[in-house]
Amino acid sequence: MTTIIRKLLNTFFRFEASLWAERCSLPGRAVRGSSFLLLLFLFTSCNDWLNVQPRSQVEDTELFTTEGGFKEALAGVYSSMVSSSTYAKEMTYGFMAVLGHEWDYYYSSQYDDVAAFNYDASYPTNYIRQIWANSYSGIANVNNLLGHIDENPRLFSADNHDVIKGEALALRAFLHFDLLRCFGVSYAVNPDQPSIPYSTALSYRVFPQLTVAEAAGRVLADLQEAEALLQGADPIVTGREVTESTDNGYLLNRQLHLNYYAVKGLQARVLMWMGRYDEALQAANVVIQSEQFAWADVASLQSGADRCLATEHLFALNNLTMQADVSDLYFDDGSQYSFAVTRDRLLDYFDNATQDYRYTFLFKSGTATHANNRYLMKYDAPSGSAVYYNYKMPLIRLSEMYLIRSEVQYRQGDADAARATLNTLRVARNLPALNELPADYYTELVREYRREFMGEGQLFFLYKRLNRSTILFAEVDAVAEKVYTFPLPITETEAAQREANK
Repeated sequence: MTTIIRKLLNTFFRFEASLWAERCSLPGRAVRGSSFLLLLFLFTSCNDWLNVQPRSQVEDTELFTTEGGFKEALAGVYSSMVSSSTYAKEMTYGFMAVLGHEWDYYYSSQYDDVAAFNYDASYPTNYIRQIWANSYSGIANVNNLLGHIDENPRLFSADNHDVIKGEALALRAFLHFDLLRCFGVSYAVNPDQPSIPYSTALSYRVFPQLTVAEAAGRVLADLQEAEALLQGADPIVTGREVTESTDNGYLLNRQLHLNYYAVKGLQARVLMWMGRYDEALQAANVVIQSEQFAWADVASLQSGADRCLATEHLFALNNLTMQADVSDLYFDDGSQYSFAVTRDRLLDYFDNATQDYRYTFLFKSGTATHANNRYLMKYDAPSGSAVYYNYKMPLIRLSEMYLIRSEVQYRQGDADAARATLNTLRVARNLPALNELPADYYTELVREYRREFMGEGQLFFLYKRLNRSTILFAEVDAVAEKVYTFPLPITETEAAQREANK
């Protein structure tokens, strides 16, 4: 991590050239108070806040002298997350999905050792190293922003100081928590096991390696501060009307930012992982009861206008090269790099319920010699002209809040409530309501996560949180072999002299 910090201190922010925006109308019950969509951020022209200085490298002494500079800095962090090494591939449908054995087919030379949990082999070692490096790079950029944002509050108009700072804190928590889920043992196994450093400043100093419990506590602390800032400032909560001309559209389409409800959703995810179930339920209920996020509409799914369940996103990234990178390569029957499941396997996942919207509308059939293959369409280009449905990589969705609520209700001994909550999701997916819960609730929960989050990277983390010995279709005892915890990169174990993390 110290190498990452050193590089960032010398050259701050390398932005991708793909930041741009288009105007479009928001459908139906999207975020309240919005009338136009940002793809990453919506602004009037290229000469506004995004182009404070049109260079690929911007020194922070200049960047943080204007409100626009802070907006550019935050945009840069979101943009850095759209990387094939992390959320644009490996942390969603690539490395993490292969670990969860979601696919029958994948590019074997790159993922065979991943599927076997052979983390010491060259490909897995490289994936793990890049997850660590890219995540801490984003954290370093967040820390640089946070280190300057309180120096001159008068730079900011309206509530922008609190919104930007709240989002930045939430981003730091989000990135650290995924690092913790990767490099820390399951909280249920040993919360006192050394895990990761929690970086809170752009500095040469080596941050201490924290235990699992300590790191999780830091995540919650950042989220609590973010919540307090966003609750009184975020238009998604306050209802303040935002238009394209207001603040150059910076506060439009809060689903592409870590907004207040995304913070609550992330809190629910973290608290479930820590076994603090009552608090997780409270956080999930805030999202559900807000009614800010609607279930995907069947007409939009059927027409192909919505392939990613966009109205259900609490937080998504904007990936402008998604269709070129995904549908034309990784989910195409003409490509050797494709991820696919067989028809029979997919039918088994869905209990032969072919009326399930996810089965019907989110998978396509292969052709010729690949006719038995099924390819995920979640990231394909939508069929309509509404850009609202395009380019989105979902990271937190409404359905997860319902699954968290159902699980907590089951843990609390209220089987009827757990069934009713699960049925809300089932009915939204065109499945009949259950008259009673399955005898093995947790097996059904895993199956529902698999159906719901294929290609989103969440299934492996569920297995880990539940500390399941068996990963479906994997031939190892996941607990005994300690496959749920990635080894720390060699640079950390040698240079920083970290303790064993598993």
